[in-house]
Amino acid sequence: MSAIAGIYHYDPKPVSLEESNNMMQALQRYHADYIDTWQEGSVFLGCHAQWITPESVNERMPYYDDECKLVITADAIIDNRAELFERLQVEHGRRRNMKDSELILLAYRKWAEDAPNYLIGDFAFIIWDEIKRQLFGARDVSGNRTLYYYNHHQQFAFCTVICPLLTLPGVQKELHEQWLAEFLSIPDMYESVNIYSTPYKRIDQLPPAHAIIVREGRVSLSRYAVLSEVEPLRLKSNEEYVEAFREVFQEAVDARLRTHRQIGAALSGGLDSGAVVSFAARTLRPRGESIHAYSYIPVSDFVDWTSKRLIADERPFIQSTAQYVGNIKENYMDFQGKSPFSEVDDWLTFLEMPYKYFENSFWIKGLYEQAQTDDVGVLLTGARGNFTISWGPTLEYYTLLLRKLKWIHFSRELDQYTKLTGGRKFRYLKVIGKNAFPFLAKSSRTQDVTGISDLINPQFAEKTNVSEQLSNSVLNLRATKADAIEVRKEKFTNLSIANKNGAMASKLSLQYGLVERDPTSDPRVVRFCLSVPIEQYIQNGQDRSLIRRATHQYLPDKVRLNQRVRGVQPADWIHRMTPSWGSFIDEVQQLCKDGAAAQYLNIDTIKDAIAEVGNPRPEHAVNPKARLLMHSVIVYRFLKNFHKH
Repeated sequence: MSAIAGIYHYDPKPVSLEESNNMMQALQRYHADYIDTWQEGSVFLGCHAQWITPESVNERMPYYDDECKLVITADAIIDNRAELFERLQVEHGRRRNMKDSELILLAYRKWAEDAPNYLIGDFAFIIWDEIKRQLFGARDVSGNRTLYYYNHHQQFAFCTVICPLLTLPGVQKELHEQWLAEFLSIPDMYESVNIYSTPYKRIDQLPPAHAIIVREGRVSLSRYAVLSEVEPLRLKSNEEYVEAFREVFQEAVDARLRTHRQIGAALSGGLDSGAVVSFAARTLRPRGESIHAYSYIPVSDFVDWTSKRLIADERPFIQSTAQYVGNIKENYMDFQGKSPFSEVDDWLTFLEMPYKYFENSFWIKGLYEQAQTDDVGVLLTGARGNFTISWGPTLEYYTLLLRKLKWIHFSRELDQYTKLTGGRKFRYLKVIGKNAFPFLAKSSRTQDVTGISDLINPQFAEKTNVSEQLSNSVLNLRATKADAIEVRKEKFTNLSIANKNGAMASKLSLQYGLVERDPTSDPRVVRFCLSVPIEQYIQNGQDRSLIRRATHQYLPDKVRLNQRVRGVQPADWIHRMTPSWGSFIDEVQQLCKDGAAAQYLNIDTIKDAIAEVGNPRPEHAVNPKARLLMHSVIVYRFLKNFHKH
């Protein structure tokens, strides 16, 4: 993968050496295997390349096609190479060593602005078309790579990260207050409903599944694909669905094993990551290659406070998967001395913006550090699996059966589900009945499960009119009684979620010189899973039924058929912060006295949270007030760093 950059002056004025050098110099913080630039008058393109795939080794970018007068700079791994070779009629002798950037250019030559529709992979690229005198680019449909741009004062500039754009003459570093207001108001894990905006005023981003054309001083963006638009799949039997799933998922996994370095995987005790490594191991074993598996575990002195249906230490299930699958080098990592509080500054530097997923921050960073040490090029994950391969909203499906008065089917399913989970039938009936017939239940105030929406200063909220801006958006799907199928579809149509995921994946990959690859977010897998009827995901009392059946003889039954407990990460984040809790509260109290922070943050709410949390206990990990305090520190440090630099 690569960091790409470029400048285009709308007037004939050449791009100055100072402008181009400053942008490329700002990328020096990242490791590069090769750095090069291309310039012709008012157009400059640059590439800070990291070689991940075998084909990318010794690749020279920007790449100029003299015959067609096209230049490309790309941050890309293309996964459907075999399909494209056939469609584009590439000679067999050229296929093995053809660079992905060349393949993108061939696609552009054949399909022009429709080219992104034919590409599958993780990519962001820009092409300078000398004949049309235009820039054309695109970002992959899942948003796994980022592309930011600045369009002002007779120039257009772009980059994989934000910092280099701030080096350009005339670019003022200003806080985008509307973005911050949405970040503070949205009670979910994404940042803003405006899919184009960033925390930096006048610096925008190309959204996922979008193409961009820059011509004659005008910038136009268009969406080229919608993942959730699929036709229902109707097969004849359970066996046919399993066979079809295995075929599409194996193809997605195999496409993500292309590296001249080591293969790694984030492995938990669940189905998603387990399925990924089990399918990958089948391909790697004949090649004599193994998988470096990295697994988070709690620190040794942590006492599990969670319920009997949750498990904080997933080692028994991880070990079962590793032993059954084989060909796996296990790494159990407790990240002693690390906590969300200790990692804030690094994450703000990586991401160039505040973030909400702090609980996992310390172990994600530590996992990347170890993978880098092990010379891993590709880090496999199953991050999107909950809404693709292992979807199965059991109680919501039973609610649907009850509403449709399918009594016999409902009763049989619930009896089987109760036996498999070991749960209480009465408790399930109470939840299902309330959801099926809400008018019979007493009304109750929906509780915000994140605490984020309480963080914004009411005056700042009024000034930015953020409530009205967000009024038509789905702010917290977890706290609504929305239809499970619609909730799932929202996960793939809401590009704000993809923006957040892509920013983390892109910037961590640049920082550590390796790339996260997730087969569960492959467009072919997503579309297949969305096309499968819900009855394939829930049957005979079994939730996530499709993946459980499809991993027969891939995963051990201890993992494959487990419906009694599930892992929770990380239940020990408050416990980890206990030694530094005094310093943490000191910083929270400091921000309460900071007039600049008070413009944006609700100081009264923060003070109330300090009093309510008091002396921390491990079970405060799920306390919204404790989460609010942590988020307030993240935003406070971002604001301080923003104005300092």
